[in-house]
Parts: sequence; C-alpha cells; structure tokens
Amino acid sequence: MRRFGSAVEALAALPDVARRGGGELPAIPSMATINVEVDRVAELGARYIFRGEARYPALLDQLDTAPPVLTVRGDPALLERPMVSIVGARNASGAAVRFARLLAHDLGEAGWLIVSGLARGIDTAAHAGSIATGTAAVIAGGIDVAYPPENAAVQEDIAERGLLIAEQPPGVEPRARHFPYRNRIIAGLAAGTVVVEAAPKSGSLITARLAAECGREVMAVPGSPLDPRAQGCNLLIREGATLIQSAADIVEALSPISGVAMPAAGGFASAPVPVEADGQTRAALIDLLGPVALPIDELIRQSGAPAGIVQMVLLELELAGRLDRHAGGRVSLTG
Repeated sequence: MRRFGSAVEALAALPDVARRGGGELPAIPSMATINVEVDRVAELGARYIFRGEARYPALLDQLDTAPPVLTVRGDPALLERPMVSIVGARNASGAAVRFARLLAHDLGEAGWLIVSGLARGIDTAAHAGSIATGTAAVIAGGIDVAYPPENAAVQEDIAERGLLIAEQPPGVEPRARHFPYRNRIIAGLAAGTVVVEAAPKSGSLITARLAAECGREVMAVPGSPLDPRAQGCNLLIREGATLIQSAADIVEALSPISGVAMPAAGGFASAPVPVEADGQTRAALIDLLGPVALPIDELIRQSGAPAGIVQMVLLELELAGRLDRHAGGRVSLTG
C-alpha cells in the first residue's frame, strides 16, 4: 500500500508483482466472499483493527510478521495500556495456577493489561486473576469459536469485560498450525512474557522464544527440579531469563521498556514511491538469498541496491510464494 498509494491500486498491482517474483498469485477472494465475512463480524458485535491505523497495537506493529488485520470483541481501548503476557502449562499444578492468578491480579492492580491465550491451566488462571482490571485473550480460531469448549463462558466473559482477539476469520476452527501464529501475537503484544510452569518442549517455550526474538523481556517462575512441569522455566532461567517471584519483579523488569509511542494514524497512506528493480538487480538480489536466513540490512549492504528496491524485490518474491520471513528482520528463499 505504501508503494502504490491505496488499497485499490495495491490489489490491482498484485498479479504483476507476483509475476515479477517468479510465481503465481494465490486466488484473491471475491467481493461477495469479503462482504459475507464483514457482515458476520458485525453480527457478532466484533470489529476489525487494521495494521496502519493508530489503534493498532504499537509493539505488535514492530513485528515483521504482524497480522495485517485483527478481529476483536470488547474494549479496544485496553490495547493502549502497557501489556505483559502470562503463559504456562495446561496441566499446571495447583500451586502454579494460584500463583499465576495472584500475579495477574497484582499486575492488573498496578495498571498492566494481562495478555494470554485462553488455554487450560495457567492461561485461564491469568485471565481469571485480571478479568476485573483488564485482560486480553488471543485465540487460535475465529472470534466466534470457543476453544477449549469448557472455556466458552470464560471467553464470553472476556469479550464483555476485557478484549478478545483473533487473527483467523469467523467460523475457523483452531488447528495445530494456528497455535504458533497465536503465540507470536501473544509475545508481540507485550513488553515481556512470563512463563509459569512449562515442559521443556511446549507451546509456552515457543512463546518465550518468540518474545526473545522480538527483543522483549523473557521472565520465568522457578520450580522444583523434581517436577517435570518446572523444567522448562528452570531452563529459561539458566539461559538468561529473569527469575520472577512476585509482580514487583515483573514491574521492575519491564518499567524501563514499557513506554512505547503509538504510530501515527494512516500509516499506510503515504504517496506512491516509484521504485522498480531492473532484471539485473533482481537477479543479483536473488543470488544473495538462499535457505539460510539473512538480515535484510546485510542484503542491502552486499547488493549495494537502494533499500526501497530491495524491499520491493522481497515483496515480489513473497507474493510469489518464494520467500520466508523470520524474526529479527531476516529473510530466506522458501525451501
């Protein structure tokens, strides 16, 4: 949209951009299909927040893989508050559930918005502890799909008293591939992520890793070495995560980095930038790429091409299905 000046012009240019990238553009939904989804969102009492709008979460906007659109139910003004994510084991111990609930309550009383994923165990406890002060649940499916089913009432309560956030369109049932997408939003929204009990290989550690890759604070609650559910947290602490014993520890760790200026309204409404790569420059840039992720800054440095040209070629490759984007502003060729 920055390149072509408007959404209409950008859509019209997509086929040609994908062709230059050496691939075919995936099918663009018809206006009828789009209207059905828009009407369904309105029927549910939900709304869209588009990337580029002033109300789009500032920290999430810093991610290269930030969702272009979020569907939300509840109070979007909550997104203007400083946020901290609390995640952890689904089969958490009773002590960990209680501690997560107390952490969320105390942080909420201190003015923080608690973000979690509405899963069983620690996530549910974090939402329960902060429902009265401010909580946001990022779900893996559509805004109208309750998962896990036993949390349907909790999900509705959050939509009425807090904020429910979905990336998938209405009606989409959560699949295994959706949860890592959900986790990147949980990590990206917040200044830091707290893990309360987690196995060494778990979705909570994926969220912590994503938070670290975003340059956010990673914090963990220590546990007994004899409890397998604490091994993931103890591993995080050994690798440099901040050890957490109270909400005060979290506030102390995040206070220097929690203040972030909101983006200006209309972030994508700039005038068209006439940048096109010639065949030789495009070929040279593709030669520098490979299966190993390379920082875009390094690609600009080695190619000697203007940043705008490099970004346009990367966009062409991405739309053609030939480019993967990674955390930290790195890219690689698909496959």
